[in-house]
Amino acid sequence: MAHRRLKQILKGLTPPQHSIGVLRLGEISHEIYPAAEPSRLPHAEDVLLDTRDAYNLDNLHFMLQKYLLGQDVFLLSQPGPYARRLALTFCRLINSEYELVALHRDVGETELKQGREIRLGGNLVYVDSAAVRAVKHGRVLILEGVEKAERGIMPVLNNLLENREMNLDDGTHIVHPHRFALLDNDEASSSVFIPAHQNFRVIAIAAPVPPYPGYPLDPPFRSRFQARFVDPMGSLLALPPPQEKELQTEFFRKLRDIIMSTQIASESRHTLDAVAKSTLPAFPQTSLAKAQALLSAFPAPDSHSPEQLARLVLSLHPALIHSPFVAWAMLSHQFEDAGLGPLGNPNLSGDEDDAGLLGYRLTRIEQVDDGSARVLFDAPSGDTVAHVVPAGPRPYLAFPFTNPEMLGFVPSARFMGLLSSLLQAHALGWDVSYVPPALPSTASCSTSLLVRTFSDMLGYELEDVHMYKELGGRELIMRRKVAEGGATSWEPSPLIEGAWQGRLVHLSGMDVIGSTAGSLARLMQDREVELWEQKRIVRRLVDEDQGSPDLSVAHRSFRVISTASKSLPLKDWLSDEHANMFFPIAAQPMSPSEESHILLQTGCPAPVVHTLLAFADKYRAGMTSDAVQKNRKLGTRSLVRIARRVARFPADDDLYTLLSRALLAEFLPATETMNLQNIFEECGIKRRTPPFNPPAEVRDGGLFFPPATGPSTKDTRATVILRFDSTQDPEGASHVPHMDHFYDNSLQTGLMRDLAIDFEVLGEHLVLLGNQGVGKNKVVDRYLFGRPREYIQLHRDTTVNQLMFQTVLENGVIKYTDSPLLRAITLGRVIIIDEADKAAEHVVAIFRSLAGHGQLTLADGRRVRETKEREGDVVVHPNFRLILLANRPGYPFLGNHFLQVLGDNFCCHAVTNPDMASERKLLSQLAPQLSEDLILRLVAAFQDLRKAYESGTVTYPYSLRELLNLVRHMQAYPDDSLDAALRNVFDFDVYKPETIAKLATILDHHGLVVKNLGIGAAREAAQKKVLDVKFEPKGSTSLSEPKFGKVDPDNEAHTGGNTWAGGVSDALKNDVPDHIKERAREMARLELARRLEELNMSAGEAKGYGALYAAVEGHIAQLHDLLENLAAREEERVWVKRQTDGELDDSRLTEGLTGEATVYKRRGMAKPELGRPQMKSKRIRFLFDVSASMYRFQYDGRLKRSMETAVMLMETFDRLTRKEKFVWDSGDSASIPLVEAGQELEIKDRWKVVDKMEMITQYTFAGDYTLEAIDKAVTEVARFDGDDWFVIAITDANFARYGITAEDLQRVMNRNPKVHTALICIGEGAEVSWIPKNLPGRGYRVADTADIPAVLRSILSTMVDQ
Repeated sequence: MAHRRLKQILKGLTPPQHSIGVLRLGEISHEIYPAAEPSRLPHAEDVLLDTRDAYNLDNLHFMLQKYLLGQDVFLLSQPGPYARRLALTFCRLINSEYELVALHRDVGETELKQGREIRLGGNLVYVDSAAVRAVKHGRVLILEGVEKAERGIMPVLNNLLENREMNLDDGTHIVHPHRFALLDNDEASSSVFIPAHQNFRVIAIAAPVPPYPGYPLDPPFRSRFQARFVDPMGSLLALPPPQEKELQTEFFRKLRDIIMSTQIASESRHTLDAVAKSTLPAFPQTSLAKAQALLSAFPAPDSHSPEQLARLVLSLHPALIHSPFVAWAMLSHQFEDAGLGPLGNPNLSGDEDDAGLLGYRLTRIEQVDDGSARVLFDAPSGDTVAHVVPAGPRPYLAFPFTNPEMLGFVPSARFMGLLSSLLQAHALGWDVSYVPPALPSTASCSTSLLVRTFSDMLGYELEDVHMYKELGGRELIMRRKVAEGGATSWEPSPLIEGAWQGRLVHLSGMDVIGSTAGSLARLMQDREVELWEQKRIVRRLVDEDQGSPDLSVAHRSFRVISTASKSLPLKDWLSDEHANMFFPIAAQPMSPSEESHILLQTGCPAPVVHTLLAFADKYRAGMTSDAVQKNRKLGTRSLVRIARRVARFPADDDLYTLLSRALLAEFLPATETMNLQNIFEECGIKRRTPPFNPPAEVRDGGLFFPPATGPSTKDTRATVILRFDSTQDPEGASHVPHMDHFYDNSLQTGLMRDLAIDFEVLGEHLVLLGNQGVGKNKVVDRYLFGRPREYIQLHRDTTVNQLMFQTVLENGVIKYTDSPLLRAITLGRVIIIDEADKAAEHVVAIFRSLAGHGQLTLADGRRVRETKEREGDVVVHPNFRLILLANRPGYPFLGNHFLQVLGDNFCCHAVTNPDMASERKLLSQLAPQLSEDLILRLVAAFQDLRKAYESGTVTYPYSLRELLNLVRHMQAYPDDSLDAALRNVFDFDVYKPETIAKLATILDHHGLVVKNLGIGAAREAAQKKVLDVKFEPKGSTSLSEPKFGKVDPDNEAHTGGNTWAGGVSDALKNDVPDHIKERAREMARLELARRLEELNMSAGEAKGYGALYAAVEGHIAQLHDLLENLAAREEERVWVKRQTDGELDDSRLTEGLTGEATVYKRRGMAKPELGRPQMKSKRIRFLFDVSASMYRFQYDGRLKRSMETAVMLMETFDRLTRKEKFVWDSGDSASIPLVEAGQELEIKDRWKVVDKMEMITQYTFAGDYTLEAIDKAVTEVARFDGDDWFVIAITDANFARYGITAEDLQRVMNRNPKVHTALICIGEGAEVSWIPKNLPGRGYRVADTADIPAVLRSILSTMVDQ
């Protein structure tokens, strides 16, 4: 008690801190004291909120109330800068220092408590986080983006929030100031207990979840705050700087009213509107501020074209690019009602105008000084508007362009319009996001060219930063560094280095890092960001800050342009938060005329260019998001590649082959192949007879390909590829692939010639895809012809860091050893990336920028560049090439869809099994002793097996490898029977009776006599007697003779043990007695009868169902395997980082040196991306037409095929643990439900379903309810909770007879945007040519009813696997 009393007396004698004034806010007054560290006060006065605004004052009044009560505040606000600026304005108002933590998915305990660093000499020190500094020094702690922090992280602060207590890693304890006052003198004087400052407060900021994406609040965490909802309407109006009313134009007032009315409408949604996903979303928080700034700098003209209005709206509200068209139509209606005119097409296609936003045109750029330029625009009124903008120190690319033909690109009207828009956004002081189109396939949008030209015209030093999924929020700002002595520190990331140096930073692939991008919001919006160890970039420095080592400012010329990889749908990343961070500019694809001009510049003949563009236009138009074509999008770069090929080799003008190769048509699903063939026919592109390619020869130090011969060849010439000069890489001799043998054949020789042309002549990087065992590696090794190569095999656990370098820890210092990829880059070697489809997509994505632009950003700070721009750059050798090898996409390989992340930067080739002639020649060279007749029969049998795989009747793609191994065995062991040799291949399929039955049919068809297959063959082989087993040792040994057991005089059978000689009798070994076989048959008959009785089915019903089942058995297996894999992929395990046990994480070795615990990684369930729904059932409804016409015209098999398809679906889904729905359409009512969701079906129930289908067709009346059935199905399936919804219908409707138009079908199929629909037309419906044109990617014509099961399986597989 005496100690405490003394402490109180001493505290009373301490002179009080002098107040510098009193803040009065309404009825509240608060004494203001000077800041202990003025450098920690807000420095962004010009972006702080206007304290004269009543709305701002009301929020500040609430916050001051809570501050005086000692309570923490939680601001719930739509995404945007308002809440953060409100918190900083409050800190400035009360003169409080602040700390800010921008939360993201990678934030851990270290960022919220204490970090560890090793100082010079090996001493470990603890560094306080922003939260700890705030509580020690009495600052306001601002936690921004709470909804982004993963579950389990924020509770770290619970005790600090509730009791102002926290145990720190350095052994100290923060305690409540009242608790500290009660400590004994010895305890209080020690350094173990630290009092929490009485002025410490927390202001948390988050977007409400829902409707915005994020993690819900932890109840204990939430309960410790006082909530304040920030009215979106108020924040919209409060963000723009005050403007005199007379300066506000009528156009701005009308635009403001539309934005405000949209906000109000979005808040009063009906419950069903949210489900339909078709309402007009509210404008982003910064939209009104952007509109005011834009109209102030670039006054609006008297009138606007629809295209200009569309471009303006998409810049203010980019989410409309991917919103349903009904939302765009609603907004257009509002613009018309306001007297502004209608909005143009949101796709911005076909707009050849060279004007930027609001119709302004760029006319001239003049350099003012080393960091400024004057940009002049022509206004639509004829006036000139000039703005002085930040610029770089390098020489400018003169504009107007003095020699346009020397630029290396075409400054088209479209290009100049986009460039003008970029410069307008730059003049406003905003960073730019170039948003790609929502359409899955378009012509080029000139993304990289625009960024590079913008940089050159303003003299910027361009810094390309390529994003990848593993990049964390902290790595965007800073990265770890270990000095020579082992001391740890931090260094700026390329982004921060660019901010200090005034560079133009190109954030390429911003879409792949998801919500992590939000950690940059403050830097983009306010030019402020927290760095390491109290360092901070602030908006401006005041006089007293000049000597502070912790504060710095971003260079006034610093700008950021963000672009997307286009590998993810816009809806997955183009959020309100992204729109608020940047000034979005909607990308515009090339027009057909501009694309034609680009292709003609390659020297390609005009008729070929015309045909290419006609095909591309139809192909792109047919690609919708529902078509889920994940592989090739046929961009402008792909067309240029084809045009260059035809220009250099005029004889190679087979567009069917070239386009099929570019699209990997060989591996498209059946439905997409059908659509592709229709487009070829419409464009007049015919398939040619494949030519014969004579074997390549080595002549005069080069690889000589003789001219191909055949009926379709004309003016063909030999192709010569020069041998690689080994003096260019003297050390590479050991890296040249060695081949024991290669058997020449026409198909692979032709493939080698194509690869050599693309690789050596055209300088392309390659992707080779194919089934297993088709010779991908062999062909590559053969044609590399003396080139040194590096090799990497990817797998599930491959990481980006492993591709870049290998990490080594020596004497406490982390060192990096170049990976094979970096060796290939620097030495000019070819690198083979094998099994590219097995690694995660974001890992393979790093090859995109490397192949496209010769660029790569390494995790250790180095950069890979085509030319050396800076010290430390790794220069790409001109001989460097990438070759990616992978299995074909889709079933049964089930690899990752890596092609979509590579874009058009690689030249793709499909590697297939050889044709019959090539395969015969290859096998004849391999096994000359085998007769030509036997080889022919084997080749023909395997060709038929592959066709059976393509048609779905067998589930394994038998390849050349299996056939080669079979022939090798037959040549080496000629005495073995064909049955025994075939077991090498087909023993895998012993328990697949459908495969064994199909194999037996095919072998019999080709005259290959085989007695037994499957289990029979295995059992027969097991009964054979091995004649002799003898071991003949060399040299003398006492154990040289085998032991012989006792002889049993009764010669009885003995099994087990080692006492008696002999075992099972030879008679039993050689044959199973007849009475045992007969007993087995009788048991099978009794079991069948018992099973039929149990199922209440007759033998006839069982036979009928068995016939339907047998027809689709192969399809069932494939569809089941695919859907099972999809279910497994949703629960796929990934590397979960920041774990306390598991495998050491290379990327956190430095943290391990400092003693952190969370430096391990473990395989675990992948957490859903922020905002993604939890995985739920996929709701699928099938509609089958069972109208009278199905029975009346069943001569073509339509009814039987439909019944078989129904069996396929029921059997497949019965084996899964999913709940689907099946509803059949009848001819005289809209729908007759046969199977309800979740209903368990026994075989007799499935038979009743198909029997009922047949019965209904016999008794129904004429009529058609296709439209009504689809409409009802879409409505009903959308009512259920799920993560995806599908309706697939099969109809034989005579559309003309029943007056069904394309508009009618589009209306019902597009009724609900979230429901994916598909329509299969058979019979009379298959004769309607407009189906695939008006329903691209969703309408299919099936002329042959035998294809119905395969087509529906293909549709279901591609729709579900999105």
